[in-house]
Amino acid sequence: MKKISKYRLILASKSPRRQQILKDAGFNFKVEAKSVDESYPVELAPEEVPAFLAQKKANAYSQLEDGALLITADTVVILNNTILEKPKSKREAIDMLQQLSGKTHTVITGVCLKTNHSICTFSDQTLVTFKELTIEEIEHYVGTYQPFDKAGAYGVQEFIGMIGVTKMEGSFYNVMGLPVHLVYEQLTKLN
Repeated sequence: MKKISKYRLILASKSPRRQQILKDAGFNFKVEAKSVDESYPVELAPEEVPAFLAQKKANAYSQLEDGALLITADTVVILNNTILEKPKSKREAIDMLQQLSGKTHTVITGVCLKTNHSICTFSDQTLVTFKELTIEEIEHYVGTYQPFDKAGAYGVQEFIGMIGVTKMEGSFYNVMGLPVHLVYEQLTKLN
């Protein structure tokens, strides 16, 4: 961790899940989140959207302190080549989970690491398979956990992920919102 400790890490995210992942991995960081418009060009392929948005979020920080390293991220859920955004209502959350039920979908998190002298953007992909979820399970989850700040209307670390995910190919932490293994790998490569 010596190479990494020369940077003052700034996590530009309000996500409590990203904050928890970095904390649990032993990183020292501060949180400085700005509201950034999360729109993207409609012609962009779904798998390119997370890296595009992560870099867009990083670009909102024009000047950083010397020695600071900014971390931004964006996670999307893709089913049948369509991005499932954060649900705007209980009905929309239920509909999304019914779409994901019994199917395999893709979760991609894009990450951008930025200093005053460099910028590095990358992404990670995980395939997630849900069992056939009952309407009772879905309604209990949406009513209890309020998943309106989560892409695809679910948190893998919550009830619906615990009882519903039957298979995962790739990083669990990527699905949670931050592929910390790749963040660590990139940080160790920086001079």
